[in-house]
Amino acid sequence: MIKKILLLLIITISLKAFSISHKEIKNANTVLIEITQKDIKDIKLTFDKQNIDFFENPFKKDSFYALLPISYYQNLDNYRIILSYIKDNKKIFKGLNLKVIDGNYKNETLNVQPSKVKPNKENQERVKRENEEATKIYNTFTPEIFWNEDFIYPLNSKITSEFGTKRVYNQELKSYHGGTDFQAKDNTPIIASNSGIVRIAQDRFYAGKSIIIDHGHGVYSCYFHLNSMNFKVGDFVKKGEIIGLSGSTGRITGPHLHFGIRIQGLQVDPLQAIEILNSLKNSI
Repeated sequence: MIKKILLLLIITISLKAFSISHKEIKNANTVLIEITQKDIKDIKLTFDKQNIDFFENPFKKDSFYALLPISYYQNLDNYRIILSYIKDNKKIFKGLNLKVIDGNYKNETLNVQPSKVKPNKENQERVKRENEEATKIYNTFTPEIFWNEDFIYPLNSKITSEFGTKRVYNQELKSYHGGTDFQAKDNTPIIASNSGIVRIAQDRFYAGKSIIIDHGHGVYSCYFHLNSMNFKVGDFVKKGEIIGLSGSTGRITGPHLHFGIRIQGLQVDPLQAIEILNSLKNSI
């Protein structure tokens, strides 16, 4: 009887050591995985041939976390997540199940300037250069974490276009919406969702005047189509500071703010990501 109780206690402790925010997740959403164990190291996660490192959770003792962003284009299927770490010089493995389901994103038709759908050769080269520069930044994982408070929305207004919407521009160019659009008249103050370092402050072909903030641990927030920018590359921005004014720059149908979040280099639903990031302080 005592052996059975001890075995049950060990199993319960083992289960509590691992937690996953979702067992079923939409494409382009983010999963939070936590391990609570003392004296462990070299913690890694493998998902669909991707290897992701864990970070020490600054908000909880003896806790480590990994953010697993699911690609918009991820195959809808059942997956096995493999966790591994070293404890007492032994490598330990743990498996978790995850099902990726369809986000059932809406459809949307937009009309914009023809030059923003079919750019000339010079602008095509510009777009390629800007994409390469941004991708390099998004794939850079700063080991420090720059935030210690919850993430917030960059402004409080009506959402005019949700993340993931399937878009058709001028009846021909097809893509999907990589952020959330907030209603904003020209020159509405836009605030930083959280603290971090500005990695991009640039007028870009599609995104217009853009500020991208590195929050550390592979998390970036993006603010597009601004009329003006108050910070430059390398500046440290505090949560809630006004980073610029909304506008109509780039590929747009009217003034608004496009707000996005990148995690581990992937575009994810920014509002769902905020929920996940803010849950780091609390138990899943």
